[in-house]
Amino acid sequence: MKKTFLVIGVGFLFIGASIFSACTKEGPMGKTGPAGVDGKDGVDASTTCTECHNPATVELAATEFEFSKHSYGEAAFEESGNVGCSPCHASEAFQYVCKNNVPSTFTMGADNRWTNSYSTIATAAIGEITCVTCHSSLHTTYTSADIPALTTVAPVSMTFFGGAKEINLTQGGGISNLCVKCHQPRPFTNSNTNKNVLNYDSLKNFPTVLFYDAAQANGLNKIKPSYRTHTHYGTAGAVFAGKGGVEFGSGYTNSLHTTKATCQDCHMATQTGRAGGHTFVAKGNFTGCNTDGCHKDAPITAATTTKYWKQTRDNVKSLLDQLAAKLTKVATIDGNSVTVDILNRNKDTESNMWAALTTNSYDGYLNIYDPITNPSVQTYNASSFQYIGTPPSTWSQAQKDYNATLPKITLTNAQMGALINFQLCLRDYSLGIHNTTYTTTLLTNTLAALPSK
Repeated sequence: MKKTFLVIGVGFLFIGASIFSACTKEGPMGKTGPAGVDGKDGVDASTTCTECHNPATVELAATEFEFSKHSYGEAAFEESGNVGCSPCHASEAFQYVCKNNVPSTFTMGADNRWTNSYSTIATAAIGEITCVTCHSSLHTTYTSADIPALTTVAPVSMTFFGGAKEINLTQGGGISNLCVKCHQPRPFTNSNTNKNVLNYDSLKNFPTVLFYDAAQANGLNKIKPSYRTHTHYGTAGAVFAGKGGVEFGSGYTNSLHTTKATCQDCHMATQTGRAGGHTFVAKGNFTGCNTDGCHKDAPITAATTTKYWKQTRDNVKSLLDQLAAKLTKVATIDGNSVTVDILNRNKDTESNMWAALTTNSYDGYLNIYDPITNPSVQTYNASSFQYIGTPPSTWSQAQKDYNATLPKITLTNAQMGALINFQLCLRDYSLGIHNTTYTTTLLTNTLAALPSK
């Protein structure tokens, strides 16, 4: 049986091999197909990429950007979801308001209250500031032609004034307007029933009228002052453009910077150390100042340069000190006559970036007691004003009792205007460099509008 199986197996193997051999024989040649077209070689994709993505362009800008507060600041996270604040703090929100030309006007609602129209939508209130925030056409043609296109160069409607005024810095094709879109103050809104934007004209035209007094009915008080009653932080664009102050008196003009220089000339000058380029830092980098048509003939070489730098900054610092000294009130505390600052002092350079700009290290906030938002008030100020209204339930009884011993604040229109102007010029941070003539005139006129002590 075994032998028979072997023979049969060999037979099957032989037959299978014969069939396989027959299948592999080449058949007759088919008809020749039509001749193909020799296509043109396409552009090497890596060639267009390297126009931008190379050590001297995008890669350098990205490295510089790491040292910018636009990059490492936490505002994009803190304001995420806030439709009112995120247009200046989140990338998607900024792009949304630019694309949709969202106005900064105040509109009357069904509840007979005014609301600021300048906001984004909830689905766009997110995103860290990145390249595409400012450069709107990146990766459109995938060439270096994409880089110059900016998200906006249009005139900027000032939310500070509810859209009644605008800033339009036309030099350089309007590139400074991109910066001013965010670097402008936030509006003051009335605390009384209508919530409309604060009218600056009333402050300067009726300086002696009471702006706030606890003895008045609430409807007569425009704003109830608190520790955080302020212009916000982005005042540089308004000062640079010569707009945004409560303009007491007359004689207002602007420095040549306003029409001749751009924000980018100084803040994006050739990078030196941790300044210039896409760091957006101008401090300590005078490269952009000393160009043709600017300070080339009288160069600014260091912070100690007297002309156009130290003299200007020293003068504005002196004016801020004088104005702060006038913004005080004599009050009786524990039977003693005490001079109380209306402005808040804060010597902590971590929390107060403006600490070195005035002798008493004012931060622009008001010296009003609040152990929650202003826990260090007693450390830096000899005394403070009473918290306005009913203290929150989170306060301890000791805190409520202490608050009741403090004097109540009153403000005239002139004093409120002076507070706004102080905050505007302090938080501009440049001590008059951005717009020397406007800054000095604004502070000088404000001092004259306040009564002598």
